[in-house]
Amino acid sequence: MLDGTGGSTRDVLEGIERSGRGALTEMRRLVGMLRTDTSDSLAPQPSLDDLPSLVSQVQAAGLPIELHVDGDRRGIPVGIDLSAYRIIQEALTNALTHANDARATVRVLCAEDVLELEISDDGDAADGPGSNGGHGLVGMRERVAMYGGSLTAGRRPEGGFTVRVLLPIR
Repeated sequence: MLDGTGGSTRDVLEGIERSGRGALTEMRRLVGMLRTDTSDSLAPQPSLDDLPSLVSQVQAAGLPIELHVDGDRRGIPVGIDLSAYRIIQEALTNALTHANDARATVRVLCAEDVLELEISDDGDAADGPGSNGGHGLVGMRERVAMYGGSLTAGRRPEGGFTVRVLLPIR
């Protein structure tokens, strides 16, 4: 119906699209808040600056982790920063839970227009993430979709599991 002559029609439809996308983003945030297990909603939210503490906690629970963070994190929007932290937290929790005597590697690359995450383990899990009925990978996918990013997750041919995430920074 938009053959190039309906400029105002195009503007109206683009406005509807923007409003719809905004409403979906807010709904996803609301659902995410309802899923959280924390009772103190006034506590400061973690960020990528808190990764060393997260790594220490997971290592104390029994998963050796190698952490690599490259690039300047100052330009990362707060929501993306929190989502990246939560994705890494969930991937490490999955590795700790499923990857029997594994080692993990976390790589974070902050480029000019994209945040790249890679969380890998070398475990030999009989059951993979998501097989216990949890919301781990689903939650990761929702967080990534909220910001228009991409996520791939799966078993590695050499053994173990990898989660790769690209989050655009706008």
